[in-house]
Amino acid sequence: MIPKTIIEKQIVSLSGTLAPVTQKIQGWAEKNIFLKWVVLSRGKFHCLDCAHSWKPDAQKASCQKYINCTQCNGKLKMHQFNQAHFKEIEYFAVLDVCGGFQVVRIICSRKDMKKNCMPAYFHKEVMQHWINAKGEVRTLSLGTNVFSQAYDSWKYYSPLEIRPKTFESSPKYRINPYKVYPCSKVISILKRNGFKSRFYGIAPQVLFTALLKDFHAETLLKTGQTDFLAHYLVSHSQHIRENWQAVKTCIKNNCKVKDFSLWEDYISLLRWFKKDLNNADLVCPENLEEMHDRLVEKKRIIQRRKHIKELRAEIQQAQIGYEEQKKQFFGLEFTKDDLSICVLESVQDFLEQGDMLRHCVFANEYYKKRNSLILSAKFENKPVETIEVALPSLEVVQCRGDKNRVSPHHKQILKLLNQNLYQIKKRLKNKKEERAEN
Repeated sequence: MIPKTIIEKQIVSLSGTLAPVTQKIQGWAEKNIFLKWVVLSRGKFHCLDCAHSWKPDAQKASCQKYINCTQCNGKLKMHQFNQAHFKEIEYFAVLDVCGGFQVVRIICSRKDMKKNCMPAYFHKEVMQHWINAKGEVRTLSLGTNVFSQAYDSWKYYSPLEIRPKTFESSPKYRINPYKVYPCSKVISILKRNGFKSRFYGIAPQVLFTALLKDFHAETLLKTGQTDFLAHYLVSHSQHIRENWQAVKTCIKNNCKVKDFSLWEDYISLLRWFKKDLNNADLVCPENLEEMHDRLVEKKRIIQRRKHIKELRAEIQQAQIGYEEQKKQFFGLEFTKDDLSICVLESVQDFLEQGDMLRHCVFANEYYKKRNSLILSAKFENKPVETIEVALPSLEVVQCRGDKNRVSPHHKQILKLLNQNLYQIKKRLKNKKEERAEN
């Protein structure tokens, strides 16, 4: 994209003045961001880090997940497959300050390994995030191969080019580097807003933009509620804003939440019952699961007391909106042996699913969630878990069975779902194309 505005031209000009990534930084990355691997071949262990090979002392050594190299003393992870070439790709970041901007430089590093050979490394800067003091961000990045299924299939020969503002919604923007180079520079306003060199599993560019323009993120960091902060920024959850009063109650009482999706559902129930969200006993219960289930059951009983006609009218009215939002996913079903996963196609299905598995998929009106797709996992044609998939990121937000517990088939369900997420992605793409044509 050709820079057109004054800011875009300024960023492109400043980018040319940045010092290249030095050999010292590359050497640090080679030692710190990659795993050390070992492979068993023809009765010998081969260290893929120092090219040393040796015979195992005992047969059980080959069954271990980690083993120490007898020459370099490195802790090596056992590679499952014996092959001619091995490759590992990781990202790391370098933080810099230039022209009043906070710059997050993302470097893609590749480690090529082969038995009895020293590893070879390749480093390439693939993105630069330029963030001003107001939290506004513009990104320079390499081009990517549009025909590849991987969103980060970089064209290493292409130059860094300015990207449009909509690039923030791209998964490439949210690439989270494995590590950040320790000798980095940070603008003073970030330190004022609570940043103290830790990232808590959040991509630096995401954390910095949030700290500079979102008081919710700043408050969570300064009060030490880093679990809330990570949930807020990594899962793209907007419920933190809706439940801010309850979050403040947690902050005041130093309450730590372990299961955020369950807690958010519970707070929604408290709001539905018009309970006081300043009450720590309600907001921070000792047994969250028990209190959640109790309110779900109570709400279900109240809803059942409604007149049948009113409930039917409510479902019919909700069905119209639900079909408009999710009709393109109807008929989607994944099966393997006795296990099947299908999209809930009617609001009545939500009601029945909630009754059978005794959770809040109907009570909390999940059929109104525009950015979620709800599916039912069945074993031998009986519902065992309900799944929520975020759209368009295709992240599995939650997968819960009876009373929000996981079923014995939980792992198989997630495996089957992940294998078929591409089908959901395909239907999303078809819908976008239809909108574009209209």
